[in-house]
Amino acid sequence: VQNEAIVKQGYFKNAEIHTSFIQRLPRAKSKYRSYLPLFPLAIEQFDLSSYDLILSSSHCVAKGVITSPDQLHICYCYTPVRYAWDLMHTYLKESNLDKGVKGMLARLILHYIRGWDANSSARVDHFIAISSCVARRIQKYYGRKAEVIFPPVNTAFYELETKKDSYYITASRFVPYKRIDLIVEAFTQMPHQRLIVIGDGPDWEKVKAKAGNNVELLGYQPDSSLRSYLQKAKGFVFAAQEDFGILPVEAMACGTPVLAYSKGGAQDTVIPGKTGLFFQEQTVAAFINGINAFERTEFDPHACRQQAENFSEEVFKSRFQKFVSEKYTERG
Repeated sequence: VQNEAIVKQGYFKNAEIHTSFIQRLPRAKSKYRSYLPLFPLAIEQFDLSSYDLILSSSHCVAKGVITSPDQLHICYCYTPVRYAWDLMHTYLKESNLDKGVKGMLARLILHYIRGWDANSSARVDHFIAISSCVARRIQKYYGRKAEVIFPPVNTAFYELETKKDSYYITASRFVPYKRIDLIVEAFTQMPHQRLIVIGDGPDWEKVKAKAGNNVELLGYQPDSSLRSYLQKAKGFVFAAQEDFGILPVEAMACGTPVLAYSKGGAQDTVIPGKTGLFFQEQTVAAFINGINAFERTEFDPHACRQQAENFSEEVFKSRFQKFVSEKYTERG
């Protein structure tokens, strides 16, 4: 269900698609999250016994497919299930599930998911993590080492532009952990700076209420428009703690430096003083200090572009194919 949009875009147009029984349950396309307790059972129903090599792309249960000792299972892991592990308390509060009977039920379900998630990690022969922070989570929650292979970024599409305008830009879906509200509030307190915001989502009204006259909310924009704004911006600002974070790399591919929160995947992509800077706390004051430091620093668009090319689609394909080939050969 969750991959329907990807399928529609044609990424698997020549592939034979097999869906789980959840696909046939009532309102599964829009309410699939309600079936979370059934996810482990669903993934275990796929019969992969006729394959020598299994590649799972997993942020939740895909790694839990059942394989035999004669099969090689490599998991490309986006993260262990964060709402069942380190973000559980945040998730419960944001979902209004931290109290009452519903809250108790949610905690019981997440307890079950957490146990299954840890136990099913043993079914994977080799883990690949999308970033260093995800590799650390895999080590902590699964007790497993993971190779880090960064996700592919379409650096060919996001072309270099050396002539910059005077505005900053951010782009994201408007959900709480992205902290678009923090960015907008900070820029509202800096009326001499201009901010362009691209994206929409549940937090739209909350963000809009904090936006001053120097903040432009453009809503959803097609990729071509996003690229144009990224190319001309003096800086891309990023306040989320992401598992990797594609947009900062897309910005650097355009020659645009990045101001990012100092945790998560940005630690792997942004080079302080060369392709951007970090701010240390998710607070308005810390962000404003980051902008002030950013204003005092000179960045070379070519250096930003050079860093972004380390995360290109070609680099990903080469590293991923090499890893799988080596593990398959070792298997014999």
